[in-house]
Amino acid sequence: MPLYKTITVSPTTTVYIWKVTESEEDLARDICLTPHCQDRMDGMKSEFHRRAFLSIRHLMAQANYVDQDLYYDDFGKPHLKDGNHISITHSHNFTGIIVSQTDEVGIDIEMQREKILRIANKFTPLEEYRTLANTEAIIRKLTIVWGAKESLYKIYAQQGLSFLRHIDVMDFAFDDKRTVAKIIHKGKRSHYGVEFLEFEGFTCVFAHKMMGN
Repeated sequence: MPLYKTITVSPTTTVYIWKVTESEEDLARDICLTPHCQDRMDGMKSEFHRRAFLSIRHLMAQANYVDQDLYYDDFGKPHLKDGNHISITHSHNFTGIIVSQTDEVGIDIEMQREKILRIANKFTPLEEYRTLANTEAIIRKLTIVWGAKESLYKIYAQQGLSFLRHIDVMDFAFDDKRTVAKIIHKGKRSHYGVEFLEFEGFTCVFAHKMMGN
């Protein structure tokens, strides 16, 4: 089973990443879905999506959880019944989860693609990226910023939150592997730690809400 990477973020927080290479039949073995999740999977027309869905249950098993431990709120945010925090992501043949005993967390995996140049002005001021050396570097940085904002959006989980107007990611160098971000929304300010890594043309970003805000 291709558990691709495990990252110990802190003593209470871990990231698990899976590279989906198995057949749907192999992934379904030893996985017991709730009726709700079985219905969700049965409604997926794409085998690729079903395989990703099942691989996430294998990631949960790595964290000692089963499908029955998971539920979703009205916003679509996943929760664990024991009160620990979880966030889930998938992109093409990679899936990932982050689980924390202490912090609200979010995770996002994105493929690095030129398409992000066309949508960048919807989530970040493009003029901030003019100092970068080449298009590849701009795509990499934009993908990290997008992933960070996606991760924060998953943590915050409230209607009306704008990537462009409400979420601010502090500038960073690629070698930093981390940055901080803030959300200012409805008169309230909250702060987050952000970390990122790149592999096989993909970017994984994960975030946690900082204590005391």
